[in-house]
Amino acid sequence: MTAEPLGDQTVLVRPGDEAAAVAWGEAARHSAPAWLHDVVVAYTAVGVHFDADRVSLADVFAWANSLEVVASRRPESPPVAIPVCYERQLDLARVVSFTGLTADAVVAAHLGTTYTVYAIGFVPGFPYLGYLPDVLQGVPRLSSPRLRVEPGSVGLTGRQTGVYPIARPGGWNLVGRTPLTLVDVAAGYFPLRVGMAVTFSRIDEAEFTRLDGTRLSG
Repeated sequence: MTAEPLGDQTVLVRPGDEAAAVAWGEAARHSAPAWLHDVVVAYTAVGVHFDADRVSLADVFAWANSLEVVASRRPESPPVAIPVCYERQLDLARVVSFTGLTADAVVAAHLGTTYTVYAIGFVPGFPYLGYLPDVLQGVPRLSSPRLRVEPGSVGLTGRQTGVYPIARPGGWNLVGRTPLTLVDVAAGYFPLRVGMAVTFSRIDEAEFTRLDGTRLSG
């Protein structure tokens, strides 16, 4: 494990791989010293945000190095299932062209993987999900990002897939759309967390309409 300052109120800890980062972050939250403001896990790193008026940087480093990481305290739970209408896509042809797969094979590969939430960011509640199956990896971002991507749009690029929870510009390849609400900023509703498992299930246009606006249950 390594740790380094990131500004005057944050320490960046690198416990190892993605699984180690999730476990370390969970242990840090469970430890919950009074000076701890927040713990943010992203892939192989963990940001520890602290109150600099209540603890010294040296003491944060000492705490980080002495933190006991045990097996996950969370009970095993099934993956969070997100329904996707793959007819509501804009870039499936681009993914087909890059991968050499048929459209049905692209959708099947995307559906056939259980993903892990490795980070939340870019916009509130955007889940970075990894990793795509080998046959879908490497598709580049759009050369010119769209000025508006609709909420619920499911995109992929590189090794990752994700869901745009709110309308924003974006350059990922859009292969479908979920009717579910993943984020309600005003209500503080953010059902997805780092470390959760996520799967996608296919729905048709009629089911999309029926579920439109329903909250995701995390």
